[in-house]
Amino acid sequence: MRRRIIRGFVALAVAATIPACSSGPPAPDDARYVSSIAEGRAEKDRQFGDLPDCSPRTEPECSPVPPDKRAALIPLPYYAVDPNYSVPAALRLAEKRPVFEMPTSTGTLRKYQMVGAIEFVLHGQPMTLGAFVEDGQPVTTLFVPFADTTTGTETYSAGRYLDLHPNATGLYTLDFNKAYNPYCAYNSTYECPFPPSSNRLKVPIRAGEKAPGA
Repeated sequence: MRRRIIRGFVALAVAATIPACSSGPPAPDDARYVSSIAEGRAEKDRQFGDLPDCSPRTEPECSPVPPDKRAALIPLPYYAVDPNYSVPAALRLAEKRPVFEMPTSTGTLRKYQMVGAIEFVLHGQPMTLGAFVEDGQPVTTLFVPFADTTTGTETYSAGRYLDLHPNATGLYTLDFNKAYNPYCAYNSTYECPFPPSSNRLKVPIRAGEKAPGA
């Protein structure tokens, strides 16, 4: 049975970016930030390891990692938390919300409207990522799929995801430390859209979740 990706574990707070220290122990704000990311990762590991299997169950809360794979895949592998990968961003709204047909892991196409472009600066380089919502659905979460030069080597071959919650200001924090794998990375019964070419960054994003089993 084809299942749709569930994107409930990653939430981005609207906040100013937190600068990283160049040497010595992290500053107090950085320490709290790193601790909060670590706590979120530990909770995700707990849920993926303890919740019942999503297939063939239908519980609202379940794990995409089959029981026979949990010992090998959990804890999930991550890059070390780096506050430099949490940056301020602005959403430039699209005038006509163009529709993209995104290929998926099951070979089908899923239609998404591009709500706008997320503009940000990472490591001194201006960059842009498209923010999407599934065609015909209300804008409750902005879906930001992306690939980078680590995709297929250090990170999952189909790319990774970020989620943003819309707000009236159009200002966000884009936190790549919270980048996560689609559920099809652990279970082929899920249908996961691949990032469009416009969301393929030509730089390495060594933050967030690595490839399963890395």
